[in-house]
Amino acid sequence: MTTQLHQHDSSGVARALTRRRGAWLTLIIGILLALGVIGGLQGMNASARSDAAPASSESTQAARLAEQFPDSDLQPVLVVASRPDGHALTDQDLAQLQDLAPQLEMVSGHRPSPPNTSTDQRAAVIQVPVRVAEDNTANATTVDHLRDTIAAHTPPGLTLQVTGGVAFGADIASAFDGANVTLLLVTIGIVALLLILTYRSPVLFLVPLAVVGLADQVAAVVTQALGQAFDLQFDAGVVSVLVFGAGTNYALLLISRYRERLHHTQDYREALAHAWRATVPAVVASNLTVVLALLTLVLAVIPGTRGLGIAGAAGLLIAAVAVLTLLPAGLSLAGRRVFWPFVPKPQTAPHPAHNTWGRIARAVTRRPAAVLLASTVLLGAMAAGLLGTSVGLTQADRFRVPSESAAGLEVLAEHFPAGAAAPITVIAAADRIDEVQAAVEQANGVDSVHPGGTTSGPDPLARLVVTGDPAPGTDAASDLVRDVRAAAHAVPDAHAVVGGQPAVDLDARDGNHRDLLVVAPLILAIAALVLFGLLRSVVAPLVLLVTNLASALAAIGAGSWLARRLFDAPALDLQVPLFAFLFLVALGIDYTIFLVHRARAETTEHGTREGIVRAVASTGGVITSAGIVLAAVFAALGVLPLVTLGQLGLIVGLGVLVDTLLVRTVVVPALFALLGDRIWWPSRPAARRHDTPARELAVTVAE
Repeated sequence: MTTQLHQHDSSGVARALTRRRGAWLTLIIGILLALGVIGGLQGMNASARSDAAPASSESTQAARLAEQFPDSDLQPVLVVASRPDGHALTDQDLAQLQDLAPQLEMVSGHRPSPPNTSTDQRAAVIQVPVRVAEDNTANATTVDHLRDTIAAHTPPGLTLQVTGGVAFGADIASAFDGANVTLLLVTIGIVALLLILTYRSPVLFLVPLAVVGLADQVAAVVTQALGQAFDLQFDAGVVSVLVFGAGTNYALLLISRYRERLHHTQDYREALAHAWRATVPAVVASNLTVVLALLTLVLAVIPGTRGLGIAGAAGLLIAAVAVLTLLPAGLSLAGRRVFWPFVPKPQTAPHPAHNTWGRIARAVTRRPAAVLLASTVLLGAMAAGLLGTSVGLTQADRFRVPSESAAGLEVLAEHFPAGAAAPITVIAAADRIDEVQAAVEQANGVDSVHPGGTTSGPDPLARLVVTGDPAPGTDAASDLVRDVRAAAHAVPDAHAVVGGQPAVDLDARDGNHRDLLVVAPLILAIAALVLFGLLRSVVAPLVLLVTNLASALAAIGAGSWLARRLFDAPALDLQVPLFAFLFLVALGIDYTIFLVHRARAETTEHGTREGIVRAVASTGGVITSAGIVLAAVFAALGVLPLVTLGQLGLIVGLGVLVDTLLVRTVVVPALFALLGDRIWWPSRPAARRHDTPARELAVTVAE
């Protein structure tokens, strides 16, 4: 009775979406709602901050305490001076640098420090205090003004470069000027081109592209509103890629079933309704998997990771709703002619099991053991790329494009202690600061310790500025932070906390490692539960999940190996392993659902081995098209200037292709052929075809 009620309800919805009046109403209401949301939420903005460390970390606590110090919003911008010929700076050079002070003070409003010359006399650094904002875009204006002033007054024979933490943030903001618009245009172009190639129609692609594009615009304002309401930090470009990639995949699945059904009936509205009913379970299951996987990120301690989870989940829900409502309505009004010039007709119906994908699947099922062994060796070789892979980029390594701040840091590191550009700060009780300083000076790797001011009030605090020998972002710098913390914490009643950029890097590394250990198992558990519910089996979900996990590890291994060579980056950025794992597992389950949902339906009529062959034959084209679209959309992240996003786009794009072309086409059919009907245990869908005559006889007798 429940099944019949569900079928009746879905049939009613399908008819409402595909009949002429219902289609018009759906489109009108949907577009009006979308425009209302876009207009009503326009102008809301998520936080412009991009905190790398957890809110509860010691470095974040130190940053909060630092706000109590006078002029806490002042941070130094470093002007590094050197000679292009590499010779030592002369007295005249230093005098000319000193003469720059009035111009620098006019820009910053604060007196710069005298030039500090390196031990080898080949470089000097001037510290220019500037008032900073939380928004790097606002800081970029100050840094650009400073650079323009320096360019107009650079003494002859000298090279001046502006660097430091504020300059790095400003360069990142400047590098992203117009980048999100570029990403959107590139993504739309990729999706449009691939849809044209897939459908071989200059008309059809416009319908899903318009629907997904509208969903992306709605998702953009909704996620910004969520960001403002809940103080979320996330990358809007990644959310847009998710909406376009997943939305296009859902559209491809629906249109594929629609076109397939048009080969069997003259009534295109009935074909569309049938396709909608057949597609909804797979789309809902796949969307639910990715949404729930993204929502596990709310348990993350890294702010950007948590924010992306909520924003990405909201974006994907909007994409699924748009595709399941507006797309069938648009296709219904366009009619069969939307496939022009290759309009499917009933008399041209092909036999699905005889196409290229069917022949590949049939060949695989003839020798499944050999095929599975060869595939395992290939996946293992790809996963071997994980050997030697390290995680954690320095600040300079995060830029894909050259920047003045990175170049200045290199000069600074050549002639000064490597940690001079990013000192460690220690904040402790003022009456214990001398003991803290004495303890910190004994830490291995400390070059110098200087007082950094005090606060007033009943419980005054004092600050120390610690310069270390190790370069920021390295393992040695992290070890130094641990040693400084151990030394400072050992002073009784000092209540010392250690911050600064090296401490932020360490806390970010520990936080991302913790997030991976907590979130990754939850992602696998959610994928397993969705597969259990969809397939009503114990064996199939476990087998498919292990296969998907192996595919993800292979993609991360091969992708990280390629990333080291393409981006010349020595390591993966901190957030890449978790994001890559999430997208590869969750989106890989999408294709598993598309294939195995069809395989279960075919098994009831043709048995497990023939069912998987027919499922691959029926879905091979759409899964391959969807995989290529998704891989290309993620590859579009390479247009952005950060190595982090380029690495993520490369690994996920490669993984999607491996999952599409190897796992779904070869590995899964081989496993189904080897296990046979046992894959569905404890259910027995293949047995139903044997029971059909008996059931029909029973119905006849009952009548």
